[in-house]
Amino acid sequence: MKSIIRATGWAVIALSFCVQAQQPVRIGSTLSLTGPLGPTSAIHKVAGDVWMDEVNRKGGLLGRKVEWVLKDDQSRPDVARTLYEQIITVDKVDLIVGPYATANILSAMGVAQRYNKMILHNSFGTPRIVKYDMQFPTSGGSGDPENVWPNLVFDAVASAPTPPKTVAILTSKFPSLHFISVAARDIAKKRGLSEVLYLEWEFGNREFGPVASRVKDAKPDLVFVGATGLDAVMMLEAMKKIDYKPPMHFYMFPSPGPTARVPEANYALAFTTFEEHPPFTSNPRAAEFVKAFHERAKQAGLPDTSVDLHASIAYSTWQTLEAAVNGAKSLDDKALAEWLRKNSVDTIAGRFRWETVQDGPPNYIMGKDIYKVKQVQNGKWVVVWPKEFAAPGAKLQ
Repeated sequence: MKSIIRATGWAVIALSFCVQAQQPVRIGSTLSLTGPLGPTSAIHKVAGDVWMDEVNRKGGLLGRKVEWVLKDDQSRPDVARTLYEQIITVDKVDLIVGPYATANILSAMGVAQRYNKMILHNSFGTPRIVKYDMQFPTSGGSGDPENVWPNLVFDAVASAPTPPKTVAILTSKFPSLHFISVAARDIAKKRGLSEVLYLEWEFGNREFGPVASRVKDAKPDLVFVGATGLDAVMMLEAMKKIDYKPPMHFYMFPSPGPTARVPEANYALAFTTFEEHPPFTSNPRAAEFVKAFHERAKQAGLPDTSVDLHASIAYSTWQTLEAAVNGAKSLDDKALAEWLRKNSVDTIAGRFRWETVQDGPPNYIMGKDIYKVKQVQNGKWVVVWPKEFAAPGAKLQ
């Protein structure tokens, strides 16, 4: 009788393991599927869908299929906070991934910390305020973007045939854009650029006529804009109405497709981590992702199907999660965080390695960065700086 009971017990245990193996690995997150951040979040969703297809074709994670529990935070940090509470406590997901944009990420990070969940995120622009040691950035940005990114832009424009001597700095009050733009003022001054105008506007603003008029009157050589989404498009359209086009103009994180299609955007500059040309597409997995993204983006009705900064950092986030789970052979958040602290991950955007330096935020590398500067040339974005990453034959114009 005891042997029968023992055998039955082992059978129950084996059955429970079998049932667990059949259950999907559930990964929860939000994206701004509606609201001002919607156009950019749509890119992140397509990149995530591509990865889901890929990983499930390969058998999933740890032998289990993967399911994405995705909710709409409506471009609102307060909604993101509530939804991450639901994702963790009600939906009881195995893992979480951060949303898009600094303010929403900060809200999600607070929830992750409360429940001791590891969180990956790819668009957080104010790293110095972070203290949580189980958060990992997957954008390839440094721990001091307020220093690195403005200098990258000013290095690029300094290579122009006629480098700028004056600058107008304009910015949305969206946290990361504002933070970096304010820092750019001091950096510009230290580099000998004379500031002729500084302006701010509320996030979500759609009326750029007054801003355009002030810029035209200031006559800057360079317009440095803390912009995201369709800000650049609306500003360029406002400038067109008053017959003005800046000599040189930079927009931090514009929606790539809509911006490139505006004729007035020719020679506009922006940040990127990836564009569809060598050396980026020389990576076989990157080339495969580009093809898959094109197909998925077309099905989703995206106005532009090109892979650029947003698609690459979104996909790199999922690559990082996959590498951590496979490397740690676990879904335990602490085990995954420990593995990431000890290992680097190769992504289509570049190699990520996380360290914490003295007086810096956890799990960043101060001063090291994979960001580049791209420019619209003949209706297409191409990298122009640093020169070793420039598109074949391309240079800043």
